[in-house]
Amino acid sequence: MAVTPAGTPYVESSDNVADYPGVSLALANHIDGLDGGKVLQVVSVTKVDTFITSSGSYVDITGLTATITPSSTSSKILVLTKVSVNTAAANIVSIQILRGATAVGGGTAVGIRGSATSSFYGAASGTGSLDGNYLDSPASTSAQTYKIQCMTSGPTTRINTTYNDSNSTLVTRTSSTITLMEISA
Repeated sequence: MAVTPAGTPYVESSDNVADYPGVSLALANHIDGLDGGKVLQVVSVTKVDTFITSSGSYVDITGLTATITPSSTSSKILVLTKVSVNTAAANIVSIQILRGATAVGGGTAVGIRGSATSSFYGAASGTGSLDGNYLDSPASTSAQTYKIQCMTSGPTTRINTTYNDSNSTLVTRTSSTITLMEISA
């Protein structure tokens, strides 16, 4: 009987070993049982139109909502976000991820400080990207809807456009996305 470098017997009689030639039966069975961590489905929404807010509390960014239906209660949902923002003056812009009506993936709110998935501080008028990711465990096989909200401390925040959205070759528009991935347990 052949022996693997690890010293375990190499057995040709297992179907699993046939799938993984050159490894032991124990290792082949272990490899075959590694089903967790696979991406089972992906849902992605890209927002290309603009959104403007001056709200000092969280409001929905229209068009940045996605729904996924997990295939198992043990599945996790990886939420990835990218929000292109522009501020008119020195101010703070924050985003948060919601599953249904529940905020998920934010920091710990302490005192009067709130929670956010990501924040951007523009020392002056400026453009940036608010990126976030969160591995959620909804423990459900019902449809799960995730959305992005934002708030601003200043007069105006623009999504997917510069502050001066003039019709010029030097002025650009961007996009924002929310992507959901079901990950097997």
